[in-house]
Amino acid sequence: QVQLVESGGGLVQPGGSLRLSCAASGGIFSINLMGWYRQAPGKEREFVANINDIGITNYADSVKGRFTISRDNAKRTVYLQMNSLKPEDTAVYYCYVISWGGNRSWGQGTQVTVSS
Repeated sequence: QVQLVESGGGLVQPGGSLRLSCAASGGIFSINLMGWYRQAPGKEREFVANINDIGITNYADSVKGRFTISRDNAKRTVYLQMNSLKPEDTAVYYCYVISWGGNRSWGQGTQVTVSS
């Protein structure tokens, strides 16, 4: 069983910043892809960003230039630095990992609320 523990969510004013972290532990031999999705109330879960084992990144158009994804392979941790936050970034953020064997695991989610 793979466990993903997320942290760093919270309430922030528009224009502010937050940094999310997600640490993987348990039964996963090697991690290929790590990333984040988010789900706002009443909306489908949407892709935010991902990063592979050699640091190649992908971002949703809505967060390009504002969010930065990174990872520490030794710590099996992925980070999401979120700057210039907007109210429309309000959502539950879920991290995920995909092993080289193709297995996908999800975190429990962390709430991000952008409001004045």
